[in-house]
Amino acid sequence: MTNVLFVCLQNAGRSQMSHALFEQAAAGRHAARSAGTTPAAHVHPEVVAVMRELGVDLADRTPTALTEDDARWADVVVTMGCGDTCPYIAGRRYVDWELTDPRDQDLDAVRAIRDEIARRIDNLLAELDR
Repeated sequence: MTNVLFVCLQNAGRSQMSHALFEQAAAGRHAARSAGTTPAAHVHPEVVAVMRELGVDLADRTPTALTEDDARWADVVVTMGCGDTCPYIAGRRYVDWELTDPRDQDLDAVRAIRDEIARRIDNLLAELDR
């Protein structure tokens, strides 16, 4: 089992979608967490809306702050726009996904981001399952 940490700025969009999609696709084979370097008060409403289309409810999730413990827990850290504010822990695999922030985007744009994340999750799981 591999522990994967998804990190973005606010833990209100990209990392929340990644976390949920990873858990759904991994079906218990691997574990996931998500966090943000400057967490928002809630998950972005447009993100909640497009994830509900897939039967995933993020409305009750609360963005959380990234801690060094999270980074130590992870075998793989997937960053999305947090740059130098993400802690670096030696021996961890770091992957950076350049993805547009879904905040204040229209639903079609957020769907495209969600679908790109799903594609990347499938590729990551294919690597982890080898």
